[in-house]
Order: sequence, then structure tokens, then C-alpha cells
Amino acid sequence: MANQMPVQHVCSFCKRLITISDQYDMPILDPQSGFAICRNCIKDIYNFIEEHDEKAEAQHQKDFAATLDSTIVKNKPHMIKQFLDRYIIEQERAKKVISVAVYNHYKRMKYGYDHGGDAELEKSNVIMIGPSGCGKTAMLQHLSRMLDIPFSVTDASSLTEAGFVGADVEVAVRNLYYAADRDIERTEHGIIYLDEFDKIARKSGENNSITADPGHEGVQQALLKMLEGSIVEFTARGQRKHPEAPTIKVDTKNILFIVGGAFVGIDDIIAKRLQKSDSNIGFGAKVEGEKDKKKYDELIRQVRPDDLMKYGIIPEIIGRLPIICTLETLNEDALMRILTEPVNAPVRQYQKLLKMDHVDLRFDEAALRAVAKKAIERKTGARSLRGIIEDIMLDVMFEIPKSNEPRRVTVTEDCITNGGQPSVETVTAADIAADFDDDDENESWTA
Repeated sequence: MANQMPVQHVCSFCKRLITISDQYDMPILDPQSGFAICRNCIKDIYNFIEEHDEKAEAQHQKDFAATLDSTIVKNKPHMIKQFLDRYIIEQERAKKVISVAVYNHYKRMKYGYDHGGDAELEKSNVIMIGPSGCGKTAMLQHLSRMLDIPFSVTDASSLTEAGFVGADVEVAVRNLYYAADRDIERTEHGIIYLDEFDKIARKSGENNSITADPGHEGVQQALLKMLEGSIVEFTARGQRKHPEAPTIKVDTKNILFIVGGAFVGIDDIIAKRLQKSDSNIGFGAKVEGEKDKKKYDELIRQVRPDDLMKYGIIPEIIGRLPIICTLETLNEDALMRILTEPVNAPVRQYQKLLKMDHVDLRFDEAALRAVAKKAIERKTGARSLRGIIEDIMLDVMFEIPKSNEPRRVTVTEDCITNGGQPSVETVTAADIAADFDDDDENESWTA
């Protein structure tokens, strides 16, 4: 049988003659339309795309770096603290620590761009320690609103060691990636907050456990490289993690990590350490459990890395969290201020809600103090303030919409302590308008 002649085509780009029989010169071909692309043109197109992507990435980095100058000017420590003061009552030292840490993070980014990525300036990762309801999470949530870099919050208690049921530690970086609108460059310079960090402490404290601890020490071990700086790979949301799944790679060397938790019981560890440093011999010896035991706030200010190790945080993690930020318990006066002073104060929120129904809501000072006392009794800090007011206001908010006439609702101490109902009186629209105008002019409620 006679040999068939090789099929030939002409490249639609360079007009070069393509011979199909050549296995090293296979084209992209559409026989019906006669369209063909030779191997050389395919390589040229690929190289063009690669070069274009590299230039686009370089330009993106340049644009991001250019924004840092204005960002640094707008986010100096005193400016960040002034913003936090609008939402967070007291915790002055904690607000200063966070403000300086964020400002230095901006400067570290700027230094890296100006010196070709040279990482001479180390990260100042922060660990926040404070009782439940003192404002740790709220402080960082409000901080994220003013930052020009991505910020994400991840619950550390939901993380487990790789291979166990639960979320892998890479979830924290993935959350930041989506907070940055899937921009890898912005992701690699963002801030991650790991909440409930004390929940991943070793179950056995500072001693090594002989049993598996996938939700505690295993998570800490998995976080080590991420905190210091490494390439983290993760799949997109909704995709299962398997060897053939496409992954997204993010370098964490420039990501600032802030971790926080209540660390319940760490004050006892600090107290024991301080007692050992005092005299334990003679008439002046201090006895454990004596009535003049130091208060929580006095103890927590003296926390040291070795106290965290005794609590169950491994030494390698503590070494990557050089800044320890402590928060104080909120007393009755502070809780009363939280009820009314911040921009998003619970009382102000309910006043705005009822204003839409032509209602002027008032709280007696004694009522506010009763709410604060009840929150202290529950030992949940500011977290329970809104819930207490919600219980009192439920019936009122159910009945108010039945009528559109202007009214004034007054909450008294009896409503908080004895379950009484707030008083409701009918007033004129002019009185309501005047009351609302007075509140709007009261700057002390919004500053």
C-alpha cells in the first residue's frame, strides 16, 4: 500500500507550514475552520502571558507599597487609640499596646518594600490575656474597621491537628485570604486574630502528655511555622483537601498574629510563683489562701512567659509571641459607662430602635447601675449587658408598635431588680423631637 502523504496546515499566526506527522510539532487545530497554531507560536503566547503576569504582579506590589505612606500617616499610634476610645471603655494600656503593634506592622511592611524584602525587622506578634467580657475581641473587631489592610478573626478552639476531625490551622490564613478579597499580596501583609487561644493549651499543663492531644498541643505545634513565617497551602472554600486539588499558596512571614484568651486560672499560677519568691520560713511566712491574697488585676499585670508555660502553652509558641498584653476586669462604674458612652453603646442602640416608633427611651441612673451589678454577678463582663436589657425591653418592644402615638418609656431600678415593667406615658411630638435634638447635641455620648 502506498504511503500516505503527511497532512499539512498553515499556522494562522506566523503562516508557517505545519506537518502533522511530526510528533514534536503538534499544533492546536480545528479541522472544520482550518484554524491552526504552531508549536513556536504556542510558546510565544505562553511566554507573553507569563511576562504579562509578572509585570502585573510587580505593578500590583508597587501600587500596594505606594499606599503604605498615606496609611502610616493616617494610622499613627495616638490616632488608632483615639478611634478605639470611641468604642472601648478603659483598658488604656491594652489599647496603647495594640496601637503600637499595628503601627509597627505598617512600618515593617514599608521597610520590606524599600529594602527589597529584607526581613531585618522581626514581627511583634501579640498575646492578649484578660477575663471574659473585658473587650479583647471587641477591641480588635473595631480595629479592623479602620485598618487599610485585611483583618480576620478565627476561633482557635475549633482547630485540630492535621489528620483529625476539625479545622486545620490553615483555615486562619484562608479566612484572611477571603477578607483580602482573594488578593494574595494584601493577604501576605494582613493581621490574623486567633480568639480563645487558651483553649488549645496542653491538658497536662507544662508536662508532656503520653496521650494524643490533637486539639491542644498538636494545634500549637502546627501553628509554629505559620507564626514564624512559612508558605501555607490551602484549598478554596467548599473544596475537599486531597492531593490533586488546586491549592492557594500564601507566605506568612509578613502576617501579624494576635492571639487572645481568658486563660482562666493563670492568676493562681502567678500567685504561687510570687509566694515562692517571698519568705516561707518564720513568722513572716505567707500562707496559701490567706485573706490578703492579691486581686486578679494586680496578678495578671505580673504575668511572665514561664507562667504561660505552666498553663500549657509550649515554649516555642511563647517565643513567637514576644509581646504580652494584659487587660483588666471591668468594675461597676466601667460597665455603666459601656452602657451609654461608646458610639455603639447598648442603651443608644435601643434608643435608636424605639425612635423609629416615635418613642423616647430613658434609663434612670439607678437602673443602669443595677444592670452593671447584674452583669458582675453573672461574671461575664460587658458581654451580658445587652442580654440583660433585652430581657427588660422585650414586652415593651412587643407592645409599642401597636400604636404610632408619641410616647416616653422610662426604665427604673425596679425593672432590673424585681422584674417590673417600664413606665409608658403619652407625650407630644414636640417633646419627643426636643428630647431627640438634645441627645444629638450631647457630644459626650459620641466622643
